[in-house]
Amino acid sequence: MAEKILEPYQKELFGQPVGLYILFLTEMWERFSYYGMRAILVLYMAASALGEDPRGVGLGWTSKEALALYGWYTMLVYIMSIPGGMIADKLIGQKKSVLYGAIILCMGHAVLVLKDTWAFYTGLGLVILGVGLLKPNISTMVGGLYQEGDIRRDKGFSIFYIGINLGSFLATMVVGAVVAKWGWHAGFGLAGVVMLIGLVNYVAGQKYLVKVGNHVVSDNETDEVSYGKLYSKLFKSPKQLVISVILLALSLYGWYTMDWGYGLLFLFLTTITALLMMIYKDLETQVYKDRFVVLLLSFIMVIIFWGAFEQAGGLMNLYTDTKTDRNFFGLFVIPTSMFQSLNAGFIILFAAGVANFWASRKLKSKEASSLFKMATGIIIMGFGFLFMVFAAMEFEKSGTSSMIWLVLAYFFHTMGELCISPVALSFITKLAPVKYASLMMGVYFAATGLGNKVAGIIGESASDFGEYSIFSGILIFTIIVGTLFILLLKPLKRLTHGAEDNEHEMAH
Repeated sequence: MAEKILEPYQKELFGQPVGLYILFLTEMWERFSYYGMRAILVLYMAASALGEDPRGVGLGWTSKEALALYGWYTMLVYIMSIPGGMIADKLIGQKKSVLYGAIILCMGHAVLVLKDTWAFYTGLGLVILGVGLLKPNISTMVGGLYQEGDIRRDKGFSIFYIGINLGSFLATMVVGAVVAKWGWHAGFGLAGVVMLIGLVNYVAGQKYLVKVGNHVVSDNETDEVSYGKLYSKLFKSPKQLVISVILLALSLYGWYTMDWGYGLLFLFLTTITALLMMIYKDLETQVYKDRFVVLLLSFIMVIIFWGAFEQAGGLMNLYTDTKTDRNFFGLFVIPTSMFQSLNAGFIILFAAGVANFWASRKLKSKEASSLFKMATGIIIMGFGFLFMVFAAMEFEKSGTSSMIWLVLAYFFHTMGELCISPVALSFITKLAPVKYASLMMGVYFAATGLGNKVAGIIGESASDFGEYSIFSGILIFTIIVGTLFILLLKPLKRLTHGAEDNEHEMAH
């Protein structure tokens, strides 16, 4: 009888709110559309414009040009999460932001079906805007399904993360085959169809999300987010103003010495840095301030991790296409984009196991803090590049390299990702000040975007330094960074002021 009087948003399935699965499916189809396009984007740009590629006419760009645009695109997709989070916090709430983002994404993929150059750039622009609205806010909504201290939160994010990677797995398996049979633009079109499915699912499941993601106008002025007021306070804060002016000067210097794209990026980062400094100053207690600092420091790990990991869609993608023996026992040649399904496939297989491993450590009172998991994740992912070093060595000797090196690299990258990415999402919802929740999720995804841009820059440099040097450098650097954060673990944990201690008690 009790089940009948429950409102839909209160109902559970397998011990989790039903709303989690609505968001799971919405994100799954959105990630299908994103990763499906990501898997073929660099290949499409680098394909011959003369129609010599059996997959159809490409843009005919050099690898360096293709990787440069790939870096900008994947960075902007995530950096737009900051204004996306601001719009949700200040204007329309997370729920409507996800809805509008999904609609814009459908429009973007529809435009990409067209073969004109203007359609290519316009479609990418719309996808950037759509993801910027959807991505940070749907993740924040997942956190909103749980009360503070709810032990189910981490597991909920792990389930949600399986949805992300199920979409990625299906995309990289299917889109490559579709492109091989019907051409590049059929792949872009398929991404649009599945995004529409995601939109329909989200609209249909609203009854399970009644209490989540709504824009709340507070009667208490101190609870209201006013970015304008925060920026105005900057001029009354000499220390923060000096830092901002220095960063602004460096941005303008970058504008004139590099190019306008980097100049705009530096100006944007200066603006966000100034905002974060003023948010820190505005926080009411030292506990909130300390947690805010730890959150920002954890984003350093995020940038470094994705700067290495995102070689998958760029340099490793091109390496697979041109230097890897993809012949499967003489039976058929595996499409290049399908190798990216290894990452998602491994996540689907091992996500629950990795989550249970960390939960078991926590129950045994062993170190299992989010910061420790993230640092460990960087080290594990870094070891994946050891196998890419072996691949590069084999290619130098024989003119080709075995698929097994890619499989092992993606396996280690996946184990590392499972230790850092879903953990970071959950960590933000624990530490971020409530009224800045969507903004901080946006900053996290912006850090991911900066990592993507770093990945593109690293990939571009391969034409000058060679894959062996690039893969070796990533291996060494990531292990050093992960080890450094582990050494700093105790003071960093003190600054969280027991944000994860309640979970430990509930676990017992």
